Amino acid sequence: MSLAALADRAQALISGRTILGITGPPAAGKTTLSLALAEELSRRGVNTAVVGMDGFHLAGSILEARGLQGCKGAPETFDAAGFGALLERIATEDTVYAPAFHREIEESIAHEVEISPDIQLVITEGNYLLLGGPWERAKKQLAEVWYLSDGPHRMERLIARHINHGKTTDEATAWAHGSDEANARLIATTAHRADLILNEDLTLASSRHG
Repeated sequence: MSLAALADRAQALISGRTILGITGPPAAGKTTLSLALAEELSRRGVNTAVVGMDGFHLAGSILEARGLQGCKGAPETFDAAGFGALLERIATEDTVYAPAFHREIEESIAHEVEISPDIQLVITEGNYLLLGGPWERAKKQLAEVWYLSDGPHRMERLIARHINHGKTTDEATAWAHGSDEANARLIATTAHRADLILNEDLTLASSRHG
């Protein structure tokens, strides 16, 4: 399925300010797809913004205090309620400011992404958009959720990402095959809830709409 076809589908969803979700396992390409889709839609004159769920990572100090530093990225290491509340505000308020996560410092910076009144489509991407429980609040705001499946190069991208942000090769490999892989298996159990399932190369795997 081409980027243009995905943009067509996203554009057809727009009614007022609309929120589209893109989910999938770590390093599946969610951010890359979100930014490419936003660029294509902006080229068409659709005012688009991207908001990442990663902006709701709990701070390192909180993770350390709770003994969760070793599983950063697991569902319990995010502020799911805060993320849901943000999407509710995006859906109903003219101007909203969202946080953004910076891997180079492993922390989020508040109010970094401006959702201005002219924004028609917000693309939000993250691991747990379909998980349910405390994440259901966020899902209720999403016109559709697209699931980007695992691919043959995901693990090597994930390891490279960890290395680029300060881990040794051994540390990166252990983290990717340990905590990250446990999260990926959990995320995979939510794929059936998606409106659209795409393979790594954007090949259509399945769709609720044919």
